[in-house]
Amino acid sequence: MERLVGTVARGIRAPIIREGDDIASIVIDSVLKASEAEGFSLRDRDVISVTEAVVARSQGNYATIDQIAKDVKTKYGEEAVGLIFPILSRNRFAICLKGIARGLKKIILMLSYPSDEVGNHLISLDDLDEKGINPYSDVLTEAKYRELFGYKEHVFTGVDYVKYYKELIEGEGCKCEIIFANDARTILKYTKNVLCCDIHTRERSKRLLKENGGKIVYGLDDILTKSVDGSGYNEKYGLLGTNKATEDKVKLFPRDAQKVVERIQKEIFEKTGKHVEAMVYGDGAFKDPVGKIWELADPVVSPFYTSGLVGQPNEVKLKYLADNDFKDLKGEELKKAISEYIKKKDSNLKGQMVSQGTTPRRLTDLIGSLCDLTSGSGDKGTPIVLIQGYFDNYTN
Repeated sequence: MERLVGTVARGIRAPIIREGDDIASIVIDSVLKASEAEGFSLRDRDVISVTEAVVARSQGNYATIDQIAKDVKTKYGEEAVGLIFPILSRNRFAICLKGIARGLKKIILMLSYPSDEVGNHLISLDDLDEKGINPYSDVLTEAKYRELFGYKEHVFTGVDYVKYYKELIEGEGCKCEIIFANDARTILKYTKNVLCCDIHTRERSKRLLKENGGKIVYGLDDILTKSVDGSGYNEKYGLLGTNKATEDKVKLFPRDAQKVVERIQKEIFEKTGKHVEAMVYGDGAFKDPVGKIWELADPVVSPFYTSGLVGQPNEVKLKYLADNDFKDLKGEELKKAISEYIKKKDSNLKGQMVSQGTTPRRLTDLIGSLCDLTSGSGDKGTPIVLIQGYFDNYTN
């Protein structure tokens, strides 16, 4: 019988995962139990994904505010430090900010505007237009910002992040000055010692600062790259990808998990005879139309994945074929023609019109985003996601 279903994403429930748990075994057992309970079978090229949060938790990859403070103080000493381009997040950055402030004497906090790097808005573009402000050139003090825009709360969280971040810094006994600018080099007028808090633009920010007189320049990816007083760490991403764990502790991005995904792939094959792919996923890449956030607070969507997930889709646009190459066909004749075209398509369709509009992104970013949307970030209890049929096409 012809298959009438394409891609299916299933959130797989799992036990609450604690430090020291065997995460690979839990993932494998959870998927196999779900398969039995729900009456579905695994197939070749299924994708088994597990969220980075539970992988890091099983590793015990945590750090305290004091451990963050010690690393920051070691790097900057008693100098005033410019913190530039942090994202606006209670979960992602606020607790890191507490640790950073605890290790410093004075912070010049430079916020990008009208929004942060991942799309959270302090103010709207309409606000800027109304006040005649050019975000590419104008530098605002906190006083000028308040004079122009008053107190703005985030549309979803109800937080005034300017007030919130300032109170966090001063609450740690650290002096705070706030400015608003979008050129990393602006901070050098205030201090030559800078901590770049941006995620995806961090390398450019650090380069610009070093080329223009920056003295001590680091990024969040340079903090906690090795253990401090027994803390967790991430040698590649440092504090990037952290989440709040408790009021004085963060969970870092996972490390050394390539062996986890490869073990999942290997043992699933041994148990079922099916060759699946496996990945660890974090924040997806999709934009909320109301809050404007892009997600993307992790340094990458997927830090670990099996080799079959390398690359990007190589697909043709069915509606293009139907409206152009086979516009005079219909019914079974049209279906047969399109199926034959797909079977004979080039192995690399880059640049061809027939592939236009087929989302030219990496597979790990596409599948990771699907997993993030499926599992959510709340109380669903599904930190594992099984994707089936993703690599199928019209001919399957």
